[in-house]
Amino acid sequence: KPVTYELPQLEPILQETYGLPVYQEQVMQIAQAVAGYSLGEADILRRAMGKKKKEEMDRLRTRFVAGARERGVPERKASALFDTLAKFAEYGFNKSHSAAYSYLAYITAYLKAHYTVEFMAALLTSETGNTDKVVKYINECRELSIEVLPPDVNQSDYHFTPVGRDRLRFGLGAIRNVGQSAVEAIVAARREGGPFTSLDDFCERVDMAAVNRRVIESLIRAGAMDSLGGTRAQLFAVIEDCMESGQRAQKDRLSGQAGLFAGFGVAAAGVAPARTLPQVADWTPQEKLRGEKETLGFYVSGHPLDEYNWKVRELTTRNTASLEGLERGAEVALCGIVTAVQRRRNKDLKPWATFQLEDRFGSVEVLVFSTRYEALQKELEPDRAVLVRGKALPEEDGSVRINAQDIIPLELARVDFPALVSIRVRLDGEAERRAEELVRLIRAKPGSTSVRLRLEKPRDFIVLLDIPERIRPDREFRAELERICGPDACESLDS
Repeated sequence: KPVTYELPQLEPILQETYGLPVYQEQVMQIAQAVAGYSLGEADILRRAMGKKKKEEMDRLRTRFVAGARERGVPERKASALFDTLAKFAEYGFNKSHSAAYSYLAYITAYLKAHYTVEFMAALLTSETGNTDKVVKYINECRELSIEVLPPDVNQSDYHFTPVGRDRLRFGLGAIRNVGQSAVEAIVAARREGGPFTSLDDFCERVDMAAVNRRVIESLIRAGAMDSLGGTRAQLFAVIEDCMESGQRAQKDRLSGQAGLFAGFGVAAAGVAPARTLPQVADWTPQEKLRGEKETLGFYVSGHPLDEYNWKVRELTTRNTASLEGLERGAEVALCGIVTAVQRRRNKDLKPWATFQLEDRFGSVEVLVFSTRYEALQKELEPDRAVLVRGKALPEEDGSVRINAQDIIPLELARVDFPALVSIRVRLDGEAERRAEELVRLIRAKPGSTSVRLRLEKPRDFIVLLDIPERIRPDREFRAELERICGPDACESLDS
């Protein structure tokens, strides 16, 4: 397609960018060539366009159109050209910046394509402390089939590190309350004496001047000490005893007592023998996840929504990462965990509230205005898994908030399935394979919906067969059924 120019003066300026203004220098050159601006005036125009102040833009338009008219440019074309330049200001850079950013984009794209695990490890390290970004990039790792391994005192360094071609390891430096000096002490002890075998071994070998009780608590709650044996609850119960015995052992080594007894093949005085961990109840899955969230900023070993996976698939229309670009008032349904609840009063002293709704992809702010507060306030319990139905409230910066219309605990949320479905099965050369796969699918999706098989042999017969098995015909079931039996194989029946 040939490139065309509205004015002949534009061709030498826009030829290298196929007729479109791309660089800020081009705006200045156009203002000079078309409207008679000096370079100083053109630079003022460039800066003013970036600020987008209406009064200033109206004044600049008048000057631009008048200058262009004096040089024989029709007013309509001059005004349209000014609009084009003003639109350009939303995305344009100067040429040197554009070249630098393009080069950087090319290099990072190359690294991501050819050294994906190393690239994602470096990216996650660069965003340590920014929970929303870390969650976003961990989800991207999963989409790229990269397994993100949890932090481990026997494996992790300070930063995120690649492990082979398809895994990366969480860095100890990303755990809250665990500073760089503590990580350096842990890594130094591990390199000198090999992997830690127990919490006692850890406390005897790591410099206790750099690692205090708060650090050990955070390591346990983050799951970074799961490789030491015992449950998190058991390790938590013996922190004090292990630290005391470890500190004694370190003092004995410094005073030379370990050398005095070493020749007799017995443990030095003050060195704790292998410890029997107390029989205490393990933390519940919810308590473990809460500990991970508090120390890492998100969940590692699972997610509170895991037990509601099929409901989430059926009930949601969006997730927190797919809200951008929604029109104001667009209806959405999201599932997530309630956090950061804040109850307030408006100028009329009527109560309202805000909270963060967190799912696997990030979080979004939800507003419960006074008109809905009374009906919904009982559901605003931190750590509760809920379905939120509401309306989008886009902001100028591109973010979106949600005006909550309904909040339902996920354990109570209902998914309405038909009482009876008909499944069409063609009796052709693939019938035996289809039957085997269909049996597996039906057994994998038990529920309350009755099943009627419609067995068809083209141009021969149709048999209707009600089977005793009942199913849950959710989206996953229907997608798999379509793969096995073809499109439109499932029909919902009233009875």
